[in-house]
Amino acid sequence: MFDFLDPTALIQTLGILGVFVIVFAESGLFFGFFFPGDSLLFTAGLLASQGYFDIYLLVFGCVISAVLGDSVGYAFGKHAGDKIFTREDSLFFHKKHVLSAQIFYEKHGKKAIVLARFVPIVRTFAPILAGVGKMQYRTFLAYNIIGGVLWVVGLSLLGFVLGNTIPDIDRYILPIVVVIIIGSFVPMIVSYVQNKKSSS
Repeated sequence: MFDFLDPTALIQTLGILGVFVIVFAESGLFFGFFFPGDSLLFTAGLLASQGYFDIYLLVFGCVISAVLGDSVGYAFGKHAGDKIFTREDSLFFHKKHVLSAQIFYEKHGKKAIVLARFVPIVRTFAPILAGVGKMQYRTFLAYNIIGGVLWVVGLSLLGFVLGNTIPDIDRYILPIVVVIIIGSFVPMIVSYVQNKKSSS
């Protein structure tokens, strides 16, 4: 049994189609927040550099999956409306995640759709909140595409380039992934601290 939070195990077990599905789920399905999107894309790019699959197919498929995932999240939010804030906590849903994303969304406005791509948990709920707030879909889609392209290309190409330039980089993949995971939470921590200071 593979560890579903281990990006290398996920990719090697599920293949490139599995990567697409996970990117789609984390981008807009409220139960997808626990998937390791950042480290998954980086690791997929690294494995592509070693011939596991084509980097162009990886990037194209992940961008499409990310954009479609966000669009599904937007549609869900638009349909569910304010009911999402009164939904009971469950195994796959926690109200605190929605509230964290709401604070981030209110602080950054439309840019949150782009910035949220680089913040775990928030990236799952930001498109849902855009739907709840009834952001014009054309505007949402534009920011959605920009964010999806920057996120996928940035992380997957980083892994691809490092994989092609650093010998035996697979030896260092675990510490690199840990750094990526920790770094991805920095914006959320900074935003939380700033909100605490402004409310005190």
